[in-house]
Amino acid sequence: MTTPTAGPHTDFTPLLIGESLIIVPPDTAVSDHNRRTIFMARGAFGSGDHETTRSCLEIMETWSFSRPPKILDLGSGTAILSIAALKLFGGHAWCVDVAESAVASARHNCDLNQMNSVTHHCGTLDTLKESAFDLILANIYGDILLDVAEDLVARATAGATILLSGILWEYNVDIRKRYQSLGCTLIKNRLLDDFSTVLLEKTWK
Repeated sequence: MTTPTAGPHTDFTPLLIGESLIIVPPDTAVSDHNRRTIFMARGAFGSGDHETTRSCLEIMETWSFSRPPKILDLGSGTAILSIAALKLFGGHAWCVDVAESAVASARHNCDLNQMNSVTHHCGTLDTLKESAFDLILANIYGDILLDVAEDLVARATAGATILLSGILWEYNVDIRKRYQSLGCTLIKNRLLDDFSTVLLEKTWK
């Protein structure tokens, strides 16, 4: 594999994720065409080096969809998960975050990756009008995942994939039980150093 070379404004080291993704700073020339490249400006809301983000990306790259999915990215931050999903599967993503600075960061990173099939929304989940999502991504704190569980599951189509992360171990059992009680089947429970990632499928209508 050829090592990527970065321009003069590099602010973090390129990251290899799993078997098929590479995250690089803007102005980086990448010659490894075996990986999908995600251009990511360094930000406070995730650039791929945190264990929860990396875990989500490693799980996502193993999936396939029969058609381009309708994607909800709750607590989208830099939009790294949405960008990866769109590069892997196509479709359209709704990036939702309560922080204006995060929404601005998401817009910037989507522009860097020439991602036009994204709707940005600043606000809480209950202020989003869209529903019927095929893929839901939420890398946020465990207490928030518990608070929004009913609304989040209600916005998923039957058979939808739901990937939750940012979950401290102490919340893991409660989150699994809560989402299973709302009609989800547990597919994977991945324990990391401090956090965990929970993969579910909505199996009830």
